[in-house]
Amino acid sequence: MGVKAKKAMKKSLKKASAQPALPNSKTEDVDFLPLEGGPGHKIPVEKPSESASTVLYIGRLPHGFYEKEIEGYFSQFGTIKRLRIARNKRTGKSKHFGFIQFESPEVAKIVAETMHNYLLFEHLLQVHLITPEHVHPKIWKGFNYQYKPLDRVQVQRKNHNKERTLEEHKKLVEGIMKRDKKRRKKIEEAGIDYECPDIVGETQAMPKKIRFDEE
Repeated sequence: MGVKAKKAMKKSLKKASAQPALPNSKTEDVDFLPLEGGPGHKIPVEKPSESASTVLYIGRLPHGFYEKEIEGYFSQFGTIKRLRIARNKRTGKSKHFGFIQFESPEVAKIVAETMHNYLLFEHLLQVHLITPEHVHPKIWKGFNYQYKPLDRVQVQRKNHNKERTLEEHKKLVEGIMKRDKKRRKKIEEAGIDYECPDIVGETQAMPKKIRFDEE
């Protein structure tokens, strides 16, 4: 190799070293490069581990399939740790979805694979595993609370039998008479020959139902 060829080779090597190296398929996705030089490193992405998940979301729960029914049915797979159905705070009715937690992650995985899209009372159940980092900290708040439906008959009875002042009783009687008069007028306008019975009762409040203000 002559002198000229050696000089040309040196120039080509200098030009190649001056140009930035194109990232190849192995190093194009590196996260950082070490200060002392060398190949780049990539931070490993930690995928959420579903094997440690014990909490399941259950959606499209049919009417009548509540806590006792869910516990009785899903206990065939394994031990249930906690169970909760989302309910309306005012009426206590089910929102048709809930959460269940098993003691074993393997059991939870089997339940998710077995019961997803399972037809139950014309409803396709939606069962999914919830990873531990996505479990809300308040998901089990009040899970053991037994809802007692409101006895509306008792509430109405108490409201009807409560003590009233003379002004309250007079207002109550006036409302009854006003509704009765309106009812009679509708019957007459309809052309129905009907004699409405008179309202039997006292317009004055009974002594035991009067509340007098203490002086």
